[in-house]
Amino acid sequence: MRYVIYIIALLAGASLSLEGAIYGELGKVIGELESSFYNFAGGSIIMGLLWIFFGKGKLSYTREAPKWTLVGGLFGIIYLTSIVISVPFVGVGITMVSIVIGQMVMSMFIEHFGWLGSQKITVNKEKVFALISMVIALILIY
Repeated sequence: MRYVIYIIALLAGASLSLEGAIYGELGKVIGELESSFYNFAGGSIIMGLLWIFFGKGKLSYTREAPKWTLVGGLFGIIYLTSIVISVPFVGVGITMVSIVIGQMVMSMFIEHFGWLGSQKITVNKEKVFALISMVIALILIY
């Protein structure tokens, strides 16, 4: 089962690169913010249909969730709009490597300190070496 999750995560990463390339091009035609809006509008419609037919949770419980958990959509907007703006200037590869480095840095902090309900996982020298290697790779491909 663990390998299935790894494959799903790899496919998700691949889809983000495709999304970045597609919306980077769309942004050139209709505008960056408009491209990002289009993504979220289309995604909302698709998720709404999935929720109607397959949803098992209680959306009405949103009021009872901790308020800080409701800001996740803001980070999605920052993420996608940054991609739409970056891809035409530096390309899909550099944009995605930069994003992965940013994700690694933040995930290391989140796990090391156990922020946001995350399990505490101490930063070790292997993780730091991996991060440094990624930064070197970014410098070399740029």
